[in-house]
Amino acid sequence: MTRRPYVLLSCAASIDGYIDDATEERLLLSNAEDLDRVDAVRADCDAILVGAQTVRRDDPRLLVRSPRRRRDRVARGLPESPAKVTVTGGGDLDPQARFFTTGETERIVYCASQAVAKARERLGARATVVDGGEPVDLERALVDLAGRGVRRLMVEGGGGMHGQFLRAGLADELHLVVAPFFVGDRQAPRFVGEGRFPWHSGRRARVAEVRQLGDVVLTRYALSERFGEPREPESIR
Repeated sequence: MTRRPYVLLSCAASIDGYIDDATEERLLLSNAEDLDRVDAVRADCDAILVGAQTVRRDDPRLLVRSPRRRRDRVARGLPESPAKVTVTGGGDLDPQARFFTTGETERIVYCASQAVAKARERLGARATVVDGGEPVDLERALVDLAGRGVRRLMVEGGGGMHGQFLRAGLADELHLVVAPFFVGDRQAPRFVGEGRFPWHSGRRARVAEVRQLGDVVLTRYALSERFGEPREPESIR
């Protein structure tokens, strides 16, 4: 496999491991201090990836918020915000979603082979739709991203997307923020579902940092030998 991007997973969860509740309203798990930290991490990446379900449910903008950080990126010859990336099996994406309509940056959609034509028709010029295989092969998508100049990829969710990267052993670093409350609803989405993961009782992930940010706690896990490697100078074209 061609050297893939450095993959950093970012997630906030409740004490009992839920990333949302079962209502229509989005559950706020983070706080202002942690959101600023996440913004700094975004600004240091070449691309941000979320699953299609997150695009539909949360309608995220996925932009760098801080004007100073946006200026710093432009001064380095980069777009104000990283490229946006999503993965879809059926191509059912709304071209009016903020993922596609906000920010002056590249948008890339990795789509299952059978739905590529549908996705291209729906999205038009708003995104580059790439055949990701049937089903979408994350390793293939990472190779393609590397070819587009992505050296550092931030995966922001949801749980299904995080689970796929973790089960495949394609993550180098995990930022897990725990909010000080319980959700307690088995209908709500969890951080990751069932599966076989490379890290288990016989092979523990390494804790690289634990930090309190107001009323939440951040734990950074080193998941590969690439953890902490220097950022490469290349950027997305």
